[in-house]
Amino acid sequence: MAVEEQNEALLKKHYHENCPGCKVEKLKESRRGLPIRELVSIWIVVLCNSLPISSLFPFLYFMVRDFHIAEREEDIGYYAGYVGCSLMFGRALTSVLWGIMADCYGRKPVIIMGTIAVVIFNTLFGLSVNFWMAIAMRFLLGSLNGLYGPIKAYATELFREEYQALGVSTVSTAWGIGLIIGPALGGSLAQPAEKFPSIFSKESVFGRFPYFLPCLTISFLALVVCVASCWLPETLHMHHANSELDESHEDVETTPLKSGVKCKMQKVEGKAPKKSLIRNWPLISAIIAYCIFSLHDMAYSEIFSLWAVSPRRLGGLSYTTEDVGTVLSISGAGLLVFQTCLYPYMDRLLGPILVARICGALSIPLLSSYPFIAMLTGLSLSIVLNCVSVVKNVLSLSVFTSLFLLQNKAVDQDQRGAANGIAMTAMSLFKAAGPAGGGTIFSWAQKRQDAAFLPGNQMIFFILNAVEAIGVLMTFKPFLV
Repeated sequence: MAVEEQNEALLKKHYHENCPGCKVEKLKESRRGLPIRELVSIWIVVLCNSLPISSLFPFLYFMVRDFHIAEREEDIGYYAGYVGCSLMFGRALTSVLWGIMADCYGRKPVIIMGTIAVVIFNTLFGLSVNFWMAIAMRFLLGSLNGLYGPIKAYATELFREEYQALGVSTVSTAWGIGLIIGPALGGSLAQPAEKFPSIFSKESVFGRFPYFLPCLTISFLALVVCVASCWLPETLHMHHANSELDESHEDVETTPLKSGVKCKMQKVEGKAPKKSLIRNWPLISAIIAYCIFSLHDMAYSEIFSLWAVSPRRLGGLSYTTEDVGTVLSISGAGLLVFQTCLYPYMDRLLGPILVARICGALSIPLLSSYPFIAMLTGLSLSIVLNCVSVVKNVLSLSVFTSLFLLQNKAVDQDQRGAANGIAMTAMSLFKAAGPAGGGTIFSWAQKRQDAAFLPGNQMIFFILNAVEAIGVLMTFKPFLV
């Protein structure tokens, strides 16, 4: 009996008094209910950091036009692509560094630093006076905001195992909704002197900088979140298990159980050698698939807004920035309901790989309908476009949520920051190519309205479908395992 009791005592989790990660683990053991407060905290932090990424898309067409850098109207999409991709290019250069910092110094400092970057550089972007200033501010915003990789690791570590799918789903939901509400805010608040002349005069700062108001609104929200983030718990374990192990169990190793017990202790508390992330195929395969879908998603986000505001004669919808904002707001509401209520059940029923595969495949016929939607007018156009937009964004976000889960389950806690940093670097490179390539293809397609094969916007959505099809293929073995 004494031997069994001693073995059980050794196999129990040992918590270190001054370790923030141990405090979180201890709290998780004692609390078994749904962690509402933690879910809301993560949701708000991720939301405010995702808003600036796509908030410019509804007014980017008009912003580039006002810079007077494009010689022809058809060239505006080309220059808009470079402004759109500069943030992701900056993020690609620094994501691994931010991931390593998160593994060394904690997730919380990286979260706070990233939110501060939003406050400063998103505000300055709204005050851009020329094309190059706009690119520089977006680049700096991307370089200094390395939050997205560590926050995924943070969400995995903050919740009990039965709620981890919900935690990661919360990250991707908030991110996806931010990518939709961001353009909604941008479309609704841009050019306020023209939309609300009784409130904003043309001589005011919002009249002289017509795209400053949406940026300022997002930056103010980020400032509030930055202050509130100071009270977030840290989840990284900051203790030296091996040294403390030797001290706290020195007397046990001198017992007759020395050979068997010592081995068990080191399994429980000792640190195993770190595995090579590059040779971790489950991780790398999930990252590769994630990159392909990210390329498609970012290109789609820019092309959708450009297509919606472009004139009817070029195959667009002749929407205003406010119209685009309304469509995206409705899509955001649909995402919130689906991801919080339905996705966790889909994950338990089908598993993340099958969810990603099915949702990716369903996106292809949906995208093929877009050129024909442009033939509709009035109420029928509004109803169909809103329904299709909701479904498309739900499918895309389900794919990303599934791939997030696969990435974080493929590595241990002490490598999650670096692993997500690698994922963010690769994803950012692909997302940087998305707006640049999407803007270039959009401009090229608008110049071939009378082509015999896939004229005008049909070519744009055909190329988007080709990228999506490659992503779906990457969800099959031997790619995704």
